[in-house]
Formats: sequence, C-alpha cells, structure tokens
Amino acid sequence: MINAFRNLAMALALSLCAVVAHADEGDAFRKLPWQDGPIKVDVGANATLEVPKGYSFLGPDGTRKLEELLHNPPDDESTYTFAPSDGSWLAYFAYDDTGYVKDDEKIDADALLKSFKDGTEEANEERRKRGWEAIHVVGWKNSPVYDTQFKTLAWSILGREDGSKEDIVNYNTRLLGRTGVMRVLLVAGSEDLEAAVADFKKKADGFAFKPGQTYADFRTGDRVAEYGLGALIVGGAAAVAAKKGLFAVIGKFFLVAWKFILIGLAALGGFFRRIFSRRS
Repeated sequence: MINAFRNLAMALALSLCAVVAHADEGDAFRKLPWQDGPIKVDVGANATLEVPKGYSFLGPDGTRKLEELLHNPPDDESTYTFAPSDGSWLAYFAYDDTGYVKDDEKIDADALLKSFKDGTEEANEERRKRGWEAIHVVGWKNSPVYDTQFKTLAWSILGREDGSKEDIVNYNTRLLGRTGVMRVLLVAGSEDLEAAVADFKKKADGFAFKPGQTYADFRTGDRVAEYGLGALIVGGAAAVAAKKGLFAVIGKFFLVAWKFILIGLAALGGFFRRIFSRRS
C-alpha cells in the first residue's frame, strides 16, 4: 500500500547526488509530461484536482518515469505528483480502496505515538541487519488532527537517524471518501517545511472527490473498512494484521515505514528548485 511513496523517496535518498551530477538526467526530469496549471485533472477514478497557475501535475505514467530517473523500479500503484513550479515542495497522491472508514473513533495520540515508538524500535534490529541506520521516533511535530467538516486527517511525526543531529519529518494527510482514502505525502526541504505545509493546504482546497464518491455519499450496503482513524496513522495493513495476529506483517510495516522519509531534506529542496527554475 505504501510502496510507491516508500520507493520513490528511498530512491530520492539514495540517488539525489547522482541525479544532480548528471545534466542529462536533469533535462529528462524537466521533459517529463508535466501538466501546467491552470488545469483540472483527474486524480484516479474518484477525485479531481484544480491545478492553479504556477503549479504542475504528473499522472501515473509521468510519476513512473520520474521513479525511473531516480533509479527506482516502478511498481503498479497509480501515484500522482503535484508541485509548485519553483519546486519548493512536492506532493504525492495515491488512493487506497479500503472501503468506507468510519470517523467515530477518538484518536489517542499518546497511544499511537507509543505504537510508533515500539514498532520502530522492534524493527531496528532487522534494519541494522540490512545495513540501514536505526531510526528512533522523537515525537509528534503536529499531533493528529481530524477535520470533521472536510473529512481530512493530518499529522507529522519527528524521527532521528543514528548518527544524525537533525530530526527528519514525515508529513501526511488522509482525505476520506465514500469507498476509500486518498493518501498524500508532502516532501520539502527542512527550511521550507512550514511554508510548504501552509501552501499545500491552501492549494489542496482544489482537491475534490467526484459526485457520488464523497464521504457524505455513503449508503447502507457499501463496503466498510476493518479499521478507523487511528489505523490510518499507524498503517491500515498493520492494524488489520495486529487484529488477526499477523505479526510478521506488522514487523515489515515498521521496518519500511520510516524509509520514505530518509531524505536529505535541505538538499532535496534546493535540487528541485534548481530543476524547476530551469524548466520554467
């Protein structure tokens, strides 16, 4: 479920310097089939996004080409890319056909944070075996907040890699619909993060589920997810696995959950700004 996000950012982390060093790859990046705003685009079969002037969008084919440029084997998940033309941040959209997620669960931020910490520490042993640095959860940067009016869930969590003095940030949004959830991962340079979040929230007002696919369109008989809001934060698959006793699945989730944020964020922001400025 999180493969596209994880793999894309893993590739960013592993190959950022190589991409910057090769002008031909930079040219290929700029030649991707970006759709420049103002334009209204489909984000999968169930949603649309109004891309304003000064912003650009990649469909799944373009996003897969982006992954290839970053030396990442593409997967079959349909992932979409949305970004300002100055490249100060990137947002990745992917839809999970989970069924209707009930939003009547009270979010216990302390319990969720403990789950993140415990699961991440348990996964560190295997992470070390694979030659990866251990990751430790520092705490919430922004604890989970659910907007009952717009049916959106957002949070950001801080982690720290062994040997590093800087925290790494994972900023996530979940947009609830009738038949599933749109996942959004925001990537920005550390110095740009607060401004990026504010800009993203403003521009995300242009996102909408299509008629008949909104959360309010739920009807008796629709498929209902096996989990609630809390599981959207720790990972729906992991939550269902815990319910069924599939601990190997849980371990795998926490093993990879932090990999997609192991990015040199300051360098990343500068890299995309350079690429986008040349493209503009």
